[in-house]
Amino acid sequence: MLTIDHLKKNYEKFSLDCSLELPEGRITGLIGQNGAGKTTAFKAILGLITPDSGEIRIFGKPLQEFTAKDKQKLGVVLSDSGFSGYLTVNDILSVLNSMYETFDRKFFLEQLEKFQLPRNRKIREFSTGMKAKLKILAAVSHDAQLLILDEPTAGLDVIARDELLDLLREFMEQKEDRSILISSHISDDLESLCDDLYMIHEGKIILHEDTDLLLSDYAVLKAEEAQFRRLDRQYLLRWKKEPYGYSCLTNQKQYYLENYPDVAIEQGSIDRVITMMIRGEKI
Repeated sequence: MLTIDHLKKNYEKFSLDCSLELPEGRITGLIGQNGAGKTTAFKAILGLITPDSGEIRIFGKPLQEFTAKDKQKLGVVLSDSGFSGYLTVNDILSVLNSMYETFDRKFFLEQLEKFQLPRNRKIREFSTGMKAKLKILAAVSHDAQLLILDEPTAGLDVIARDELLDLLREFMEQKEDRSILISSHISDDLESLCDDLYMIHEGKIILHEDTDLLLSDYAVLKAEEAQFRRLDRQYLLRWKKEPYGYSCLTNQKQYYLENYPDVAIEQGSIDRVITMMIRGEKI
């Protein structure tokens, strides 16, 4: 569905160098701190910036060979762009209807009512959450095969986020050949939605893992000085000095549960893993 091979883009104070793969029928998350490179990667995927090197393939086709018909199969939400504030939802409805051959007007109108988005009010009068909902509705209303969603739930309260995540799940359930690439700094959203996760830091992918494995097999060991010295380190990914001793990230929780029963072990989570991967030292 989507392949990024050694995509590189250099700026004065930032460099992107990443690879990732999104198979058909999967939801893949890209998570990282603000400024880590998520939006830069998304803009390169969409051809909005020109990479210095590397290759991007969508639907098996190099990005530079993409046609207007190919673009019809993409649904896009970018964190730093949206609809003009001077337009109404009715105006946007007309634009989408003329842009996309497969635009589902009935579905779009039903969702507007569900999310209580007024058709005659100008977008500049919408709240941040209302604007976010409208952008996602536009992306999922024309039978796209691939969604590229950059921070789509930013600015939403927990109920609105849950509603939109359900909308994305329904989108995936309708057809088996659909895929979603979604970025977020809200780990709860990605934990509940994504099949696998890429963690990006300072423009580089530092970890790729299936979400289920990350949540089941990853853990943080809390070891005192003496315990740390006798730990088998072959399954430790990172370590960090702490006031009490050391914290250590592992992807083999069961091994340490069985062999080090006296060491405190905390269940892995996206937040814990990314904190250790960024702030911890390599073994």
